[in-house]
Amino acid sequence: MEARMETLRWGIAGPGRMAATMVEAFEHVRTGRIVAVGSRSADRAEAFAAEHDIPRAHGSYADLVADPEVDAIYVATPHPQHTDIALAAIAAGTPVLVEKAFTATVEDTRAVIEAARSAGIFAMEAMWTRFNPAVERIRELVARGEIGDVRAVHGDLTAFRAYDPSDRLFDPALGGGAVLDLGVYVLSFAQHLLGTPDVVHAVGGTFPSGVESDFSAVLGYADGRSATLSGSFTTYGPGRVMILGTAGWIDVHPRFHRAPSLTVWREKQAETLEFDSGYAFEVDHVADCLARGLNESPIMPLDDTLAVQQLMAQVLAQVRG
Repeated sequence: MEARMETLRWGIAGPGRMAATMVEAFEHVRTGRIVAVGSRSADRAEAFAAEHDIPRAHGSYADLVADPEVDAIYVATPHPQHTDIALAAIAAGTPVLVEKAFTATVEDTRAVIEAARSAGIFAMEAMWTRFNPAVERIRELVARGEIGDVRAVHGDLTAFRAYDPSDRLFDPALGGGAVLDLGVYVLSFAQHLLGTPDVVHAVGGTFPSGVESDFSAVLGYADGRSATLSGSFTTYGPGRVMILGTAGWIDVHPRFHRAPSLTVWREKQAETLEFDSGYAFEVDHVADCLARGLNESPIMPLDDTLAVQQLMAQVLAQVRG
């Protein structure tokens, strides 16, 4: 049985939509609790704390990082703000779970990784999909050769949003756009199973603000494997992934990033499996890593985070031009 840190005390940086979602997830976390929230606005921090029954509210991220009652920090601000908060937490010796996308640029991702490794402080991207039980089962099935050698991954993720230039999702200064918000999921899923590709080809469209509205990407590998991936704010779609192997395939049913169920196909035989899903699994994983003295996750290692950030940068460069 893995060692567990049952009393890990979490602080949340950024009282936004994702933070509220994570607060709900903590009802299912077995290894810790939220004790503080920080914001650039004291009023927002206090309102969030009152709404969610969080003991302490800080009117700056520096104060949150300096809180001696916080054992780990979850960074839930817009992407471009992740870097400074993560670096401050690492400098203070506090482990960080940084919401995806990890940062807005490859350079910032490298800076956080280098700081964490140099200081020997735990840091992980909050790619919660990798920790859902269905994806754990996928790893087991692939490792056992249940579908033979994996040769391709096909996936899409859409979230229709009416264009609103005042919304963060459409603001380039706040890390808006379909690639950082949706592409991180499909790119990370493919990279997890296939590794980092040799070639990336991408096309897509943009909103008037300049951020991408849609994208499609083909990842190519020297041995002939491939991934075909897409994401969009302008359409509705299933959010499905198919993993194709030499002896069968796996359908990851919509929406795949939640991974509620799988169908495993072996020749003409089909087996459907259902699973729980949620953000609590990644939080418990962080506690497990810390209890075991690890500075990186073996499931979401920092090298994978950097590889996916580089993939997003290539897609962005080709779509935005």
